[in-house]
Amino acid sequence: MPDQTQEQMGRVENAINTYSRPSDLKITDMRVAVVASNYDYPIIRLDTNQGVYGIGEVRDAGHKENALQFKSMLLGQNPCNVDMLFRAIKRFGNWGREGGGVSGLELALWDLVGKVYGVPCYQFLGGKYRDRVRVYADTPTPEEPTPEGYAARVMGRKEMGFTFIKFDLTPRVLAGEPGVLIGSTTEYEYPMGRMGRAPGSGYGMRVTDKGIQLLCEIAEGVRNAVGWDVSLCVDHFGHGYMTADEVIRLGHAVEPYGLAWMEDPMPWDDFEGHRKVTDAIRTPTAAGEEIYLWDGFRQLIEMRAVDIIHPDLLTSGGMLETKKIADYAERYGIPTALHFAGSPIAFMANVHCAAAIPSFVALENHAVDLPFWKDLVTGLEEPLMEGGYVKVPDKPGLGVDLNLEGIRENLRWPGLFEPTDEWNTPKLGFWQPDRRWDK
Repeated sequence: MPDQTQEQMGRVENAINTYSRPSDLKITDMRVAVVASNYDYPIIRLDTNQGVYGIGEVRDAGHKENALQFKSMLLGQNPCNVDMLFRAIKRFGNWGREGGGVSGLELALWDLVGKVYGVPCYQFLGGKYRDRVRVYADTPTPEEPTPEGYAARVMGRKEMGFTFIKFDLTPRVLAGEPGVLIGSTTEYEYPMGRMGRAPGSGYGMRVTDKGIQLLCEIAEGVRNAVGWDVSLCVDHFGHGYMTADEVIRLGHAVEPYGLAWMEDPMPWDDFEGHRKVTDAIRTPTAAGEEIYLWDGFRQLIEMRAVDIIHPDLLTSGGMLETKKIADYAERYGIPTALHFAGSPIAFMANVHCAAAIPSFVALENHAVDLPFWKDLVTGLEEPLMEGGYVKVPDKPGLGVDLNLEGIRENLRWPGLFEPTDEWNTPKLGFWQPDRRWDK
């Protein structure tokens, strides 16, 4: 009888397809490689005592130290205890890129768990609602920010197969145009210290009717070019540069062009400003890429300050936290789109997360113009996108693995997942009871 029981247990383990002994799994190392890109990608690798490893990444344009600061807390821990480890480190994250270390490590932990049990990550989020995820393309401002220049750039995205496209309707469009900025007699410059300020073009600038008309001509030119079978949205026209009242004027003016949303109309932490704009216009609003954790989104959602929440899961807390945020927003009738500008590793994490969100709209792809992007990993479908959609992978974990050669060819500086022993212990010894403060 014991032999028969042992044989049955063996059959069960084979059916589960375990790749290690989960209860004995321990994190033994954390290493990082920084890929040079439009926004650098600090890629994380969590190693274990059983050979299996998990991959994630700090948010684009973040720093590897955002993740390495947690190494001493994770060494020796069982990565399968994702919630416990996440709770331990999340208090040290913050909005924007400061949430990138916590969020990127959450991805690596779930990737590890998925590989150990032979399960795709979406399964840990409650399963999937869809087999394909709709993707929207980011479109940078053309060198000649004219209606014709914008239309040509966006049409290029449509020709790639995208059916949902975002373009940056930036204040730079107003540069050098006379009579478009109230109180300004000089050429427009971005209101940032390193770029200088032009009178009348700082935060809270006001735009003339001519300026609003100029922005509308661009939106009209793009819509006429791509037709009505493509969803369009706009970004970067505000970010606090325009007052709420100016954004409201623009929101009313662009109504005829059927935009899916106007993104980040006000500074990310100005929830009252977002609500003022959202309540006043019929063009949908979207925001949230800088917000950290469910706690950060709660007020925005409960106020119904936007029509669409737009978290970046490399800031918002990773896959499971973003799923919780989306589910909470759905209670208030608010759908979710996902902001993203990282490597294929976090892109696939977004795909898993999007598959598990019932109220999902679309996922951003910010790497359309990067020829090396796909070469950073192995395991991507070919073609990656068909008909504007990406297939949800059924392979264990995130469904992709590191392509060391592709990463090596695109490093910010020499060194591919080099040792990080200097992060093995905290600078101060309060995490280790046997050490004194003066040692």
